[in-house]
Amino acid sequence: MSRQRSSKRSEPDHYTLRAKKEGYPARSVYKLEELNGKFHIFSRNSRILDIGAAPGSWSLYCLRNTGPDSIIAAIDLKELTIKNDPRLFFIQGDFFEESNLNRLLEKGPYDAVISDAAPATTGNRTVDAGRSFSLAAGIISLSGKMLKAGGNLTIKIFQGGDEKELTGMLNELFEKTKILKPKACRSESFETYIVGLNFTGSANVRKSDGN
Repeated sequence: MSRQRSSKRSEPDHYTLRAKKEGYPARSVYKLEELNGKFHIFSRNSRILDIGAAPGSWSLYCLRNTGPDSIIAAIDLKELTIKNDPRLFFIQGDFFEESNLNRLLEKGPYDAVISDAAPATTGNRTVDAGRSFSLAAGIISLSGKMLKAGGNLTIKIFQGGDEKELTGMLNELFEKTKILKPKACRSESFETYIVGLNFTGSANVRKSDGN
């Protein structure tokens, strides 16, 4: 079964072929496209922080869909594979390293923080979901430093039972919390996305739903 699944994932699907045709390095761009279309995560002239940006599809989508006054700050342990753009500021390194955080803060505060980051996986769903939770929780905990009032946060998580806890964390910081698994996610994948809308920084519990 694992061989069949691996073979299926290696075959180019509709989104893979479309990404290649449109000049994106990965099919993941269409996850952000759907999320932004549905929840209006960022606008024409925005400051955007892309965490776990490599190979660069999400950053490239932001560059193509924002104006000349926008700034896209991106960080990843790996290098980006997209062309340089004067609006793009990239750090190759660990997001949680203090020196990198300080450099990113200099470009903020941000209208939107987006993250398609995933932890190193083991193949054990429980372990991988736990690692994903830790990564997402770390990003949420730093969002208060990074976001403007009214800003939005979008992060990927692996489903494993901790979604309620992460949603609760977002409810304390955002007016609304949404959960969506975009159509571009592979059917066998257990990833989904949590979106916090309208950053308030308040400890009050806000409205949450999955629509």
